[in-house]
Amino acid sequence: MGIIAKQSIYNVLSIALAFIIGAVNMLFLYPTFLGKEFQGLIVALLANSNLIQPFVSFGVQHTIIKYYSDSKTQKQRDRLLWFSLLLPLVIISIIIPLYYYFNIQILDFLTNSNKTVLGFPVLILAIAISTAYFEIFFSWLRVNLQSIFGNFLKEVYPRFLTFILLISFAFELINLDQFILFLIIGYYLRLLIIALYSFYVYTPKFEFKLPEAWLSMLKYSSLIFLSGAAASFILDIDKSMIYTLTSNENVAFYAVALYIAAVVEAPGRAMFQITSPLVAKALNENDTKRLEVLLKKSSINLMIVSGFVFLIINLNLNDFYLIINQQGYSSAASVVIIVSIGKFFSMSMGCLNNIISNSKYYTYVFWFSIISAFLAVVLNYTFIESYGIIGAAVATLMVILFINLCKIVLVAILFKIHPYSKKSLGIIMSIIFIYLIISNVPSVIHPILSIFLRSLMILGLFMVPLFKLKWSSDIEALLAKVKSRLF
Repeated sequence: MGIIAKQSIYNVLSIALAFIIGAVNMLFLYPTFLGKEFQGLIVALLANSNLIQPFVSFGVQHTIIKYYSDSKTQKQRDRLLWFSLLLPLVIISIIIPLYYYFNIQILDFLTNSNKTVLGFPVLILAIAISTAYFEIFFSWLRVNLQSIFGNFLKEVYPRFLTFILLISFAFELINLDQFILFLIIGYYLRLLIIALYSFYVYTPKFEFKLPEAWLSMLKYSSLIFLSGAAASFILDIDKSMIYTLTSNENVAFYAVALYIAAVVEAPGRAMFQITSPLVAKALNENDTKRLEVLLKKSSINLMIVSGFVFLIINLNLNDFYLIINQQGYSSAASVVIIVSIGKFFSMSMGCLNNIISNSKYYTYVFWFSIISAFLAVVLNYTFIESYGIIGAAVATLMVILFINLCKIVLVAILFKIHPYSKKSLGIIMSIIFIYLIISNVPSVIHPILSIFLRSLMILGLFMVPLFKLKWSSDIEALLAKVKSRLF
């Protein structure tokens, strides 16, 4: 896994930087200078944009991953890339007139008549289009095993853009309308950058002909589009329903909690950028042994790294909210714990999602996603009304558990493989043991000092089984390499 490890390291660094900038935005700039209502508005606008984005991309970013390694000649690969660029233009030409005439009804459905969100229909569609094409070019880079720069643009760029705009807004250099305008411009500048870089990495020769397997590609794109729409719906429906059923402030509290919990899956986001095309290649070559190696190694490595992050976050949560020192935000502390459990479970599956979506059994993803979307609506509506944002977290966890268990069973039946081993059980037991010990350690004078000391204790306890039980040769080799460079 040399190429995976190398690019994953750089991707982890990018995501770590992105989370730091995002933390400053979410936890300091928004609450301090702009207020919880403004924060809730921006989160809701971007959430609704994410709900529309799959309709624009139509799943072609996944089609590139699946079919690129299966294309035997350069001509076939070139046709695939141009097909992936031109198909969304056809979709956009259909969507824009419909959105123009029916945007009030569409956004009314998504936001339940929230007048504040209804005031920004252009922002929602514009960012959806730019994000859709960004993902297509990012897949272009990934199949050429060039994920680092694209990952930087995906993770760091939008957070840094928001940081600059928030600072400008705080010092009254721009107003709300200008904030929205520059946000749109910034997203399209990012699209231009990745497009130019993608053509620099690989420039396909244009030929006005469809790929030989275009019907198969269209079918795959259609099902992945529907699955992606359902997945986006699952990811963002909780924020939209909280915005509708409760208040702007609760969206801000919930969004911050989700942001903290999402750090648990940061290592997976870094690894999947490069493992996805490798999984597709193994499937296209019917290399089951390679597939199982990728699955088990990615599972173990992600359980170790994500488990460590899980402990750091949840055992320092109270001190972390003391640092934020904003009224009301700590009410969502339980949301962090509940959602991060689901995130850790998702990471424990390794590259299992890549296996399903790139195999001939990808249709199952559609049905899982549809059922999960239905569950998400029912559970969120039920639990939010009864328990507020804590209910939304419980609903999210239940949906994550359901869909992931379905996927594990599916792969076990169809491929006769699964991501887990005896080491997996050892990692989970170690995480529980460390959590029980450190949770009883009291805070000291200052929360930052408490976080530092508690994190050192977690690191020390975590390293013992990591090396003694030989959990991962990849991580041991990486740590040895880092040590040799530092000393």
